[in-house]
This record gives sequence, structure tokens and C-alpha cells, in this order.
Amino acid sequence: MPCAHHAGHCGRCDAPLPFDFTMAFQPIVDVALARTTTFEALVRGPGGESAGSILARVTDDLLYRFDQACRVRAIELASELGMRENLSINFLPNAVYEPEACIQATLAVSRRVGWPVERIVFEITETERVQDRHHLRGIIEAYRDMGFTTALDDFGNGYANLDLLTDLHPDRLKVDRELIMGCHDDQRRQALLRAVKGLVDELGILLIAEGVETRDEALWLARLGITRQQGYFHARPLVESLGADLGPHLAALRSAL
Repeated sequence: MPCAHHAGHCGRCDAPLPFDFTMAFQPIVDVALARTTTFEALVRGPGGESAGSILARVTDDLLYRFDQACRVRAIELASELGMRENLSINFLPNAVYEPEACIQATLAVSRRVGWPVERIVFEITETERVQDRHHLRGIIEAYRDMGFTTALDDFGNGYANLDLLTDLHPDRLKVDRELIMGCHDDQRRQALLRAVKGLVDELGILLIAEGVETRDEALWLARLGITRQQGYFHARPLVESLGADLGPHLAALRSAL
């Protein structure tokens, strides 16, 4: 299907959505540095309804419009809240026809609110629906050339597996909760996580553990060298809020390493 961007307007993305939504933000922390490095923007209903309730309303004909609207809303809110950390935004690869055209709304809102592109991380989601990996590789390379950072989400769960790294070169890799849960006393998970850590170190990719829900998990991962973490143990997503200062919580963890 050809790109619909002409004369500064997109035939798929410019019209308003038939429903409202907002964003929640969840921190990604670095235990070794004892600070928050990034906030991930997560879609929510205007009254705090779940992401699923909103995504259920995104039909195929609204996919492109929704993807663009999420990017714009995330950047606007991050700016309004005074975020100083990086902003991570999920994107749907199948909602990008031409990277240079489909990024225009993101660039426009970034200029309008003064948000540097180097502080935007695009997380690649729903990799199981991507049929054309050459196209996805082109998106990642184009985004990197523009100054953005890219992350591969849900690694180790279902379709987001090792073979993706033969074609794709993301800056960050987010390990799925499936490999994280109970890792502090599960030898098989420990073996897998050691192998993934060695792999990404050799490839020059930053590793992030998703779904960290206990102190034991957080400490075991940090001692392995997986100090970038995200999960309920550190903080839950909060609608239109960056939440409380995690400095004391992270300093206590760092002192236990």
C-alpha cells in the first residue's frame, strides 16, 4: 500500500480519532546509578481505563492515525509534566509506510514543545505481525540516522527471539517478564539470562529487564550486570504523572549490591 503523505498532510493520519485516550508513564531505572533514566509512555483511557480497552477500539483503518496520535500525546504530556529523562514510545511497525514521512508529526510536536529527538526511544512492539523484516530494518536505520534510539520489546517471549537479531540492530533489548520472574532462584532462567547478557554485550546492545516485581529479582539481575530495570517493584504506571522520587528506593538497592 503506498504512502498517503502528500504536501505536508497524511490521508491516513490527519483526521481526529473517534475516541479519547491519554498516557500513563512508568519509569525505567538504573540500579547502579540509583536514578531513573527513561519513562515509558503507555496508553490508557481518559479515566484511567486499561490499555486493552483502548486498543480494542483501534480498527485496521485507524491503526496509522492511532500510532501517530500516541506519539504526539506522549511527547506533549512528557513536556507538560516537566520530564527530564528519556521518553520511550511504543510503535507499531505495520503503521509505518515510509519512515521519513511517518515521522513528520513526531518531529513537528518535538519542535513545538522543544523536546530533543535524542531523548526519544522508539520501542518496537508486535514483531509477530511484521512480515517484511527488510522494511523494519529500514525503519530502525532511518530512525537512528534521525537521532532517535530504538528498542526491541518483549525479547524472549513468543516471536521476539534470537533470529530477529540477525536482521535487526536495535540500540536496546527489553527482556520479557517470562525470563525475569523468579530468576533469583531459578537456575534455568539464570543460565538463559547469562547467555543473553553475554550476547548483547558482544553486539553492543543495552539490556533492560522488564517485569521486575521483587527485590530479590532486582538484586540478582543487578549483580549480573542487568542494572536497567522496569517493573512494579520499582513503580507502577501512573496516568498523566511521573510519580514519586525513586532516589531513596534506588539508593537502598544500590547499597545492597
